[in-house]
Amino acid sequence: MKLPNLSQEETNKLLPFDSILTGYVGSIAHNTYIPQEEEHGTDDKDIMSVYISPIEKYLGVASYGDRDRGTIQRMYNEWDSVAYDIRKYVHLLIKGNPNVQALLWLKPNHYVYISELGQRLLDNRMLFVSKQAYRAFLGYSHGQLKRMTHFKFEGYQGEKRKKLVEKFGFDCKNASHLIRIMRMCIEFLNEGQLYVFRDDSEELIAIKKGEWTLEKVKEEADRLFRRAEDVYDRCALPALPDMELAEKLVIDIIMDYFNLKK
Repeated sequence: MKLPNLSQEETNKLLPFDSILTGYVGSIAHNTYIPQEEEHGTDDKDIMSVYISPIEKYLGVASYGDRDRGTIQRMYNEWDSVAYDIRKYVHLLIKGNPNVQALLWLKPNHYVYISELGQRLLDNRMLFVSKQAYRAFLGYSHGQLKRMTHFKFEGYQGEKRKKLVEKFGFDCKNASHLIRIMRMCIEFLNEGQLYVFRDDSEELIAIKKGEWTLEKVKEEADRLFRRAEDVYDRCALPALPDMELAEKLVIDIIMDYFNLKK
């Protein structure tokens, strides 16, 4: 596979060789991407992958106790790539992490690569739909709420983002994330579906561009927090994912990848 406007060598530096599933996440997947050449453009091009580690990581003793946590983070210019070992990825899915959940709910054209084993993850995405996600969504949202006014400038567009914060008095990008993630949370609890591609993208982009005041953002956030709590109390989703089925899915994928089944 090769990423747009990058050479094969550059792509290989970003993506793990043993990926079974790779797709765009972040602003591209949300339909809220603002190109960097525009005045308010501070978005990276985010890519997420799931990969299979070498067999020694699963069966050997050499790596026992090492610091490999199953996450590979790589950056190149505006590209930001994160990859998770299959075990780490499913562990995060079980916890309801909204960022990793997104990879299973993309538009077809936002997938870069889907192997047969990666397709199995997509086919089983409903296995990870549960009320457990509420706490994960809430934690992420509160993080965005704090960062909105407690600034930390990192990544490819750090300096440009800093100037926009100075202009508006708060981080409009974090504000947009906050409103989006809470709306996604409510939809997920109500319908058991994660709407990654946003039909409200025009409004979310307007927030990114500073067209909402800080007071309006906080007012909408408060409304969404109250709404999410109410929806959670009445939510009909399972309390937790089925751990036995999740465990079997991971084992089957790993064994089939290494042709270990008899």
